Amino acid sequence: MKMLQLAALLLIPHVSLAEPPVVYHISFANAVHHEARVSVTYADIGNRPLELRMSRSSPGRYALHEFGKNVYQVKAVDSQGNALHISRPNPYQWNVGGHDGTVTATYTLYADRADGTYSAIDLTHAHLNIPATFMWARGFDRRPVVVTFQPPDPSWKIATQLRQSDDPLTYSAPDLQYFLDSPAELSDFTERSWQVASNGRHYTIRLVIHHDGTEEDVDKFAEMAERIVAAQLAVFGELPDFDDGTYTFIADYLPHVSGDGMEHRNSTIVASSRSLNEAEFDQIGTISHEFFHAWNVERIRPAALEPFDYEQANMSPSLWFAEGVTSYYGPLMQRRAQTSSIDEYGEDIAAAINSVTHAPGRAFFSAEQMSMRAPFRDAATSVDPVNFANTYVSYYTWGHAIGLALDLSLRAHYDNNSLDDFMRYLWQEHGKTETPYTEDDLRDSLVAVTGDSEFADSFFDRYISGHEIADYASLLANAGMLLRRKNPGDAALGHVQLEFEGKDAYISSNTEIGSPLYNAGLDRGDQIMRIDRLKIRNQKNWERALRRYDPGDTATIRYLQRGLEQSAKITFIEDPELEVVTYEAADENVSEEQLAFRLAWLGPDSDES
Repeated sequence: MKMLQLAALLLIPHVSLAEPPVVYHISFANAVHHEARVSVTYADIGNRPLELRMSRSSPGRYALHEFGKNVYQVKAVDSQGNALHISRPNPYQWNVGGHDGTVTATYTLYADRADGTYSAIDLTHAHLNIPATFMWARGFDRRPVVVTFQPPDPSWKIATQLRQSDDPLTYSAPDLQYFLDSPAELSDFTERSWQVASNGRHYTIRLVIHHDGTEEDVDKFAEMAERIVAAQLAVFGELPDFDDGTYTFIADYLPHVSGDGMEHRNSTIVASSRSLNEAEFDQIGTISHEFFHAWNVERIRPAALEPFDYEQANMSPSLWFAEGVTSYYGPLMQRRAQTSSIDEYGEDIAAAINSVTHAPGRAFFSAEQMSMRAPFRDAATSVDPVNFANTYVSYYTWGHAIGLALDLSLRAHYDNNSLDDFMRYLWQEHGKTETPYTEDDLRDSLVAVTGDSEFADSFFDRYISGHEIADYASLLANAGMLLRRKNPGDAALGHVQLEFEGKDAYISSNTEIGSPLYNAGLDRGDQIMRIDRLKIRNQKNWERALRRYDPGDTATIRYLQRGLEQSAKITFIEDPELEVVTYEAADENVSEEQLAFRLAWLGPDSDES
């Protein structure tokens, strides 16, 4: 044991010999049944009980996930192999006492969900999110970590931001926080890499893909990713100083994985159940979003998330910026990299504008307050029904819309200024120095960039602390882009989700406040039987019914509500859905000034997608 600790220490620079590493080992003999066997050793721990924990949360996620539920067969021994007593003070903790200063705990992990939050083990790969996989002990956060992976298949390789040792199966981390932020993929993946110059250094960007596609698919996707990286480098002027000079995209594109993307300091996990070819390489959108996080969130970091707390939910009022403005830049970087067209970009921003404009939830919470509701929404689970259709707007979407408004406002009113300048300022003040920011810091930074405290105060008070939305039609007009009704003159009853079971049409989510169905008294779980004389038995019946009417017309709707047959009068409204198109597509004249504005914002047009 002592020789192993000494050898592990030699892998990690700047670590005192007084700090023996935490040593992990993980193997997968029962991968066919999604199990791993894990051991962890703590040495020189004194005489107090060792408090072993499984995390309850994970970096980039803000809700609780209770990873301890998938851990069993927990045992512990001392340095001589003597069995130790384990007590359970709570569902997430195993206390080990009576040791001789060394404890080795072993346990079985069940893992069968491949995404950015959980782990998955099968005969094709081991996809490991570290907080979902490894126990850790309170009070030893600053100790270095060494982990040895034992793949069940010799063809499997390892992709992770952890530092590789001379042993290709052994990796290290300087401390617990870094370890828990370092996902790993073990599989027979395909790899591409390229070099990017920044600040006199050359960084390696790795793309590893576990998928069932072709080498040509990977080549095309890598070329798209390389263009995305270059576009984002142009925003900030430099790459982050990636540890060990490497950033790794870890991608799983297989039918049995779950779609997701999760940022980490020097890597990201991205996953999709569709192949690259099947999705028409649409996964590049997640690549763009997650790589932007290498600056925004990983280094330009909200103070409320620093340090990340693995024992409880993590709440921040700044997710509208950390996640939402990143959501704005994701598709914008695709556009500037010419992996999407201007028309496609118009569809993307129209989706954000529609969501925020028509969302009843804006009346209940501001963008800051909505950010603080992330612990209830960010892949959190509950069994009781919620009214989120009326009380919630995604901080991703709302922040996307705020980013759009701020960028267009800066471009329109401040010469040679844009959201890019704001991001570069934050990078210099908070990112490079890794000084976490507060909401006041964001406001002060906007003042510094514009020299206009009145504008900054008004923008934050109205759109971030308040409930207003910007005048997107006027802002987009500067770029020769038109915000208009997508289906003018079409009748609608508001946004509603229907499920058809046999001949029944059920409302599957809460009707939205102010919509005709809501005003008529219908809600989730109600069965719509007919509108006037037309029976509603399938989606075509529903669409046919809507086409019979004009905005302002009234009709009688009959429905079943908790076993009682009801009827009510409904008044149709005009379909509120909006779209964004170029003036040229709308057969309107566009000026040279508008085209120049658009070019500076979006880059040249392209037919590539």
